[in-house]
Amino acid sequence: MIELTGVSKIYSNGAVGLHPTSLYISKGEFVFVTGNSGSGKSTLLKLILKEIPPCTGRISINSRDITTLVERKVPYHRRDVGVVFQDFRLLPNKTVYDNIAFAMQVVQARPREIRQAVPVALNLVGLTEKAKCYPHELSGGEQQRTAIARAIINDSPILVADEPTGNLDPGTALGIMKVLEAVNCKGVTVLVATHERDIVNSFKKRVIEINSGRIIKDEFEGGYGNPSSYNIFSKSKQRRNFI
Repeated sequence: MIELTGVSKIYSNGAVGLHPTSLYISKGEFVFVTGNSGSGKSTLLKLILKEIPPCTGRISINSRDITTLVERKVPYHRRDVGVVFQDFRLLPNKTVYDNIAFAMQVVQARPREIRQAVPVALNLVGLTEKAKCYPHELSGGEQQRTAIARAIINDSPILVADEPTGNLDPGTALGIMKVLEAVNCKGVTVLVATHERDIVNSFKKRVIEINSGRIIKDEFEGGYGNPSSYNIFSKSKQRRNFI
């Protein structure tokens, strides 16, 4: 599903975003990506989204090598990867329904397809009764639920969430994570970059921790921090991941 082989990134100012790294994420996995600011967490996500090119190595998404993908084909790649941001990025002049529908209009979906798909997405994120509301009429959690529905409306097999609970209170954040878990149960591969220790520890998913551009922990049913408690060479917990 997602495979990095010897991938590295050094920025033009000499800063190391990611040391040579190999990583494999299977279809349908739910993965937390953790690490302090500047650790390389965002670099990893940007490489997967094809926002930046790697300096070395190969990146494969859905068995497609995106490393040398030409610019005109990048939008097609991004249809396979839904994205949820910390700041929601909703269109303020459109209703919840229209914000979600817009993602389908961009890929030239037929009106009938939109009418069928949007209510299903609204139901999945628990916003059926908010369909006609505008973003300013929603709570932060409701805005993020709208963003999640928009990210999955085109049946993207991968969902990347970059600090999706960063602007939310703990109770609302927990609700958002349960929505992401429900999306994952539909077979969508979910990557969540987060600093939320309690959430990571509560959900017991796979945890990849990055520090100074290196993966220092890759643990299944893991928790936040304490990399020394994990033997990175343990075959029982490691799946084709090599530092």
